[in-house]
Amino acid sequence: MSATAARFGAAFSFALALAAAPGLVRAAADEIEAHVERQGEFIVCDASVLMQVDPRIAWDVLSDYNGLARFIPDMKSSRVVSRDGNRVLVEQKGAFGFFFYRQAVDVTLEVLEQPPLRIDAHRIAGNIKALETRYELGVSDAGVKLTYTGRFIPDFSVPPLFGMPMVRRIVERRFRAMAEEIERRDALVRSAPKP
Repeated sequence: MSATAARFGAAFSFALALAAAPGLVRAAADEIEAHVERQGEFIVCDASVLMQVDPRIAWDVLSDYNGLARFIPDMKSSRVVSRDGNRVLVEQKGAFGFFFYRQAVDVTLEVLEQPPLRIDAHRIAGNIKALETRYELGVSDAGVKLTYTGRFIPDFSVPPLFGMPMVRRIVERRFRAMAEEIERRDALVRSAPKP
């Protein structure tokens, strides 16, 4: 086989994987479980999904702070301000809302990485009074379980009538986007031609 034919075959396989990736991504992302409730002043959220992915790829996506705005809905920007070992300062800007209700969000997070399985973050500045989040990766024979837990007190009002269903929808949508990006990148790596 000529080098040109081999490159064409590899490119065709890669293009086919890209075309198939959205269908592959929806498989586990459809199995997301998400819960939101009020606990005093705090809004408490959790979500989880089991995926058949390489945990290293999942970690790479979770810790891709500079790239989060490319795939997380309503996130306008996310950038690393500084890094000192496993401590990272991350600035994020975006919007929080649903239908006609929109609220700008500007937050700086102190992130503590515990590679390759856990990321904790808490608010140090911004228009959220309090924010604590955790992403965890659990690896077993069943696959990689991605779990998100968080609690926050917004520095803006959450509409009482539709506030909690709105928050649940936003958490689920953003968590789904994270899971889909993990599965998309995993599918690309698995389908890449081997040298």
